[in-house]
Amino acid sequence: MAVRAVRGAVQLERDEAGHMGEQVGALLRAVLERNGLTGDDLISIWFTATPDLRSDFPAAAARGLGIVDVPLICAQELDIDGAMPRVVRILAHVETGLGKPDIQHVYLGATAALRKDIAQ
Repeated sequence: MAVRAVRGAVQLERDEAGHMGEQVGALLRAVLERNGLTGDDLISIWFTATPDLRSDFPAAAARGLGIVDVPLICAQELDIDGAMPRVVRILAHVETGLGKPDIQHVYLGATAALRKDIAQ
């Protein structure tokens, strides 16, 4: 087993706690499914949110999925002019047998435009 990093992002339609929970939950489930991972494979997850998202902590979605024994942290994304609004990004550290080229980074919806080089 190796420690690998998996990236992902989702853009929210609105800044509402329930909506954030649904969308971030969908992102986390997609990261796990596409990489053949379970909650036990998670080491830690960093969440960032653009400054226009204030309704909830993105990490609350992970707790809602039952990810309760994994260190999580939230931070604010840089406030850059012209950046895509209402985006939550993740950087998950995982234990996996996958090689670096086999990791499936997950950019849902419009966020695929953020990282065309690694979005699946």
